[in-house]
Amino acid sequence: MSGRESTIGAVLLAAGHSERFGAENKLLAHIDGQPVLGHAARTLCEATLDDRIAILGHDAAAVREAVPDDVAVRENDRYAEGQHSSVRAGVSAAREAGWDGALFALGDMPAVDPATVDTLCAAFADDRGPIIVPTHDGQRGNPVLFGASQFEALASVTGDKGGRALIEAHSETVRIPVDDSGIHRDIDIPADLAFEE
Repeated sequence: MSGRESTIGAVLLAAGHSERFGAENKLLAHIDGQPVLGHAARTLCEATLDDRIAILGHDAAAVREAVPDDVAVRENDRYAEGQHSSVRAGVSAAREAGWDGALFALGDMPAVDPATVDTLCAAFADDRGPIIVPTHDGQRGNPVLFGASQFEALASVTGDKGGRALIEAHSETVRIPVDDSGIHRDIDIPADLAFEE
């Protein structure tokens, strides 16, 4: 990174409706006495990152209560348009902060190991590529780290696929194997809360 250390921040996407989960907001459902979102945020707080911001939308006041104090908050008034609007808000925050890279994490993924985040950040800092994704058992997962060179393209993505199309289309996407099944474990329905650690 031009002879200096990379500045890498995390964007925690936590704005969605969680319609498949039922009446309760899945981000506020509890695992081991802590909200799902709290677990996801803890991963980012324990990892070696320069900054962290959560993008809120649906049920923002209640969801904000589950965000740790050391994670900044930005509300996405257009969250009903889909995940891409929150990704765009995250890109805007990353640009304003001057990050070299932005790690996009999902608020409904409570089991990601902080060491996985550190592994992705290290790969980015070593100039491995502009998009860094983790894999486990050969399957791609989340979170994903995007370099600033990808911010414009990422902000242009539409629909609820987030940056998936960009990841799949980019020839320089780097896949990093990790020993972390948490990169595949999200919460969609109440039964998902019962997974084994």
